[in-house]
Amino acid sequence: MEKIIDESVQGQPLVLDQKKENQRKLFIESYGCQMNFSDSEIVASILAKEGFNTTQNLEDADLVLVNTCSIREKAEQTVRKRLEKYNAVKKINPGMKVGVLGCMAERLKSKFLEEEKIVDLVVGPDAYKDLPNLIEEVDAGRNAVNVILSKEETYGDISPVRLQSNGVSAFVSITRGCDNMCTFCVVPFTRGRERSRDPQSILEEIDDLAAKNFKEVTLLGQNVDSFLWYGGGLKKDFDKASDFQKATAVNFAKLLDMVAEKHPKLRLRFTTSNPQDMTLDVIEVMAKHKNICKYIHLPIQSGSDRILKEMNRLHTRQQYFELIDNIKRIIPECAISQDIISGFPTETEEDHQDTLSLMEYVKYDYGFMFAYSERPGTLAERKMEDDVPEEVKKRRLSEINELQRSHSKYRLDALVGKTVEILIEKASKKSDEHWSGRTTQNSVAVFPKENYKVGDFVMVRIDDCTSATLIGEAVGYSENN
Repeated sequence: MEKIIDESVQGQPLVLDQKKENQRKLFIESYGCQMNFSDSEIVASILAKEGFNTTQNLEDADLVLVNTCSIREKAEQTVRKRLEKYNAVKKINPGMKVGVLGCMAERLKSKFLEEEKIVDLVVGPDAYKDLPNLIEEVDAGRNAVNVILSKEETYGDISPVRLQSNGVSAFVSITRGCDNMCTFCVVPFTRGRERSRDPQSILEEIDDLAAKNFKEVTLLGQNVDSFLWYGGGLKKDFDKASDFQKATAVNFAKLLDMVAEKHPKLRLRFTTSNPQDMTLDVIEVMAKHKNICKYIHLPIQSGSDRILKEMNRLHTRQQYFELIDNIKRIIPECAISQDIISGFPTETEEDHQDTLSLMEYVKYDYGFMFAYSERPGTLAERKMEDDVPEEVKKRRLSEINELQRSHSKYRLDALVGKTVEILIEKASKKSDEHWSGRTTQNSVAVFPKENYKVGDFVMVRIDDCTSATLIGEAVGYSENN
């Protein structure tokens, strides 16, 4: 999954409804992509059956788990700082056990146990069902590790616990792993090969969310457009499937259509898309259903054909433009966001200017921009010299950020004076007297609370905006309410 949660949104401890029969306390933090937050809900569900209630108080925990991200160096540094904090608490509470989950766990494996003496447990993304056995090992005084990558596991048979949920929106994982070997990315090494989840289990999970009055679901995958269910197995083995399996296979467009048709009052989002895998039928399904949000996260990484080739991105600049043109033709109101890496090995000033010119063509609604950081084990780390000076990376990143801010403001300015539908999610961070919610295009809006409540669909007249937020006033409920 290329799209990651902005790394400023991190480390929120997750809380499970307390069960009286559970005696042990679990403190769990998640960093990185939405998949990690979804996985933490699976972990909490598994451990609830093993006698664990969750707590927000680190000092009270019997077991502390941190769900980690390896996509960028900054994320790993944050986790290491948290381990230092855990170590300080463990000196006061020596009975506390500490575990590392997720992508760092898979990548660093036993190194955590050898160098980070505080760590008792290391569990990779495909091994969470083994947690009860691993915790038994830890309870017996032995360190425990399981980072084996699976060819089948999708956790489709586990009902996730909605941790710290607002009761409005939820994540539903539909695929795991990735087959796209981008030279800068660790995901194929930390999460394994691409495999899809049984559509029936996806529909059942969404049925349950709808029954509990959730209003929005985001379908998750490292690459959602590659979803392909033909009875189980890796996507790469589809060519070996029987004629019947091929005839009855469900791709992402069909899955999206099935969910939208069954739950017309439920808002649907999805992330992340890969330009080389997004097809016209997905865009047409989005246009067909009003309840599918008109927003696509479509990472480009670079606007230079030469750099795209070095990154092993299997599309060109022109092919990306054609996809953008098709999206705008079929869904004129669709918002688009990006991932861009500044300073990839061998990037020249001309390559950088290609990125800026591509941004000018698309005028993204918003984006996730980062300076290149070498990730151990990737082809770029093994075969390419990180030869762009840090000061050049930072200067180019600053130019990309500045241009994106201007485009974000341009897109939001176009909504001033219009009335848009907002799903209320929470109170505004800056004012207890205002609600915060999002449009179908994923833009954040704030407006006075009045008599509305979280979970309401409200029509809001937009009176003003900043570069990141719409500001308005509610004029009534929407027809979806």
